[in-house]
Amino acid sequence: MSRFTDRDRERIRSQLVAAGRELFTQYGFERTRISDLTAEVGIGTSTFYQFFDSKEALYVEVLLAERESLEEQIAAAVTDVETPREEVRVLLKTTLREVRANPLISSLIVNGELRALQDRIADAEANDEPIATDARDSELPFAARWAELEAFRYDDPELIDQLFISLVFTARSRNAPIGADTDAAYERVENALIETVVDGLFEGE
Repeated sequence: MSRFTDRDRERIRSQLVAAGRELFTQYGFERTRISDLTAEVGIGTSTFYQFFDSKEALYVEVLLAERESLEEQIAAAVTDVETPREEVRVLLKTTLREVRANPLISSLIVNGELRALQDRIADAEANDEPIATDARDSELPFAARWAELEAFRYDDPELIDQLFISLVFTARSRNAPIGADTDAAYERVENALIETVVDGLFEGE
């Protein structure tokens, strides 16, 4: 039987998620070891498996929490926005900023790591129930609602998602030949890209 009380288990699980967020951000998934995670929390390596079946399972939980945090930031950012056009602009700016600043958000949206991890876990546990994950790894909020607007150029939410995800790749282009070499120059390029996309998404404006 586990020597941990329910309160202990809740505390240790939360600490493992926090340690995972810090170490996955700093070193990436592959270079982070379970022993690194347990050392941060002060538990034995074998004890880790009382809380998560694998390092992948912890990473999934960390990515889900990051996506929820991003959606909350976007929701807060568009609270006072009055038009769908401005809503699109704010969503793109918020998302691009987070992709640049947060490696976990970049992995989630640009690399689609949540869905890939779900597949890996399902393969590894082929004889058991796969871990429950929400596979909306790359979806951005509001696409379905925008697709219903008469002024919006496209009516396919999946296409809208893919358009936005394609734009997100520009957040990682700073070192590319077409990228900008200073923050101010990059921001100017990014703003121009966003305005071009927004102009193209709304007809008759």
